[in-house]
Amino acid sequence: MKFITKFKKSFALLALIASSSLGQAEALKIAYSDWPGWVAWEIAIQKDWFKKAGVEVEFLWFDYVASMDAYAAGKVDAVCMTNGDALVTGATGKPSVGIIINDYSNGNDMIVAAPGIKSVKELKGKKVGVEEGFVCHLLLLKALSENGLSADDITLVNTPTDKTAEVLSSGAVDAIGAWQPNSGNALKAVSGSTAIYTSKNAPGIIYDLLSVDAESLATRKDDWAKVVSVWYQVVDYLKDEDNMDEALKILAARVDVKPEEYEPFFQGTYILSLDEALEKWNNGDGLDSVYGSTKFVDSFNVKFEVYEKPLEIENYLDPSLTKALKK
Repeated sequence: MKFITKFKKSFALLALIASSSLGQAEALKIAYSDWPGWVAWEIAIQKDWFKKAGVEVEFLWFDYVASMDAYAAGKVDAVCMTNGDALVTGATGKPSVGIIINDYSNGNDMIVAAPGIKSVKELKGKKVGVEEGFVCHLLLLKALSENGLSADDITLVNTPTDKTAEVLSSGAVDAIGAWQPNSGNALKAVSGSTAIYTSKNAPGIIYDLLSVDAESLATRKDDWAKVVSVWYQVVDYLKDEDNMDEALKILAARVDVKPEEYEPFFQGTYILSLDEALEKWNNGDGLDSVYGSTKFVDSFNVKFEVYEKPLEIENYLDPSLTKALKK
């Protein structure tokens, strides 16, 4: 009888442990990289806001392309990437669903020209280094189009983005397309060089998102809703000027630069408030809508054979968790 009682107690204890273990969901794994709208997550990490919101989240730091590779390989549940790169990752590897519009590029993506070239029109007949199929290739084509030129009017030199400053400095090209910090490095490396066109000239051409695996979103929607709510806690914090000194220290420390060096990068990124994000979530055709912007990028990707045929844009975007916050 004592044995039976002891066995029952042991079984109950094991059952309690098993139940407790099952109740603890694994941490959501998010890949992020060196872009101000994504480095901003560091504020929530440092201030432990995810734990306070009741969700376990593990942020993993990568180079940008490596972060998308990690997502495609199933090593993380979500990745911070542009709306255009989300399409490429989906068409060639693993689809995702954008649930947060963190920001749009507001000057950090640049076409930087060598000394003596002061306008986009002066690129005619010149060599331009840019990573084909990436956002700055799209920005370059937009710049050319607005100035009465086309891709046929230049010689495009396919250049990894992290090598653009070096290539411009070597004189191998007359201009480059790159995002920060590479664009800024090019300006520093080549005295007299000029940013002749930036994403500030085409707001909405590049949106930056948190893109999530569809299965993870479906099975853990409540947890992802908490992640969205924490993001807007970060946004509210950043919109308060009294917090800017502390914010810049946190952001700069993540990428190992001084706060005063980081400030221009941050200013070149327009982080969206909740109300502003809701406006961008409206389904329209222009660049002031994330849907319109993504359709624009989709056409670019098909034209330049990044993938074969247009994608179903609506499958890559889900505003519901953001809209729920407003309710």
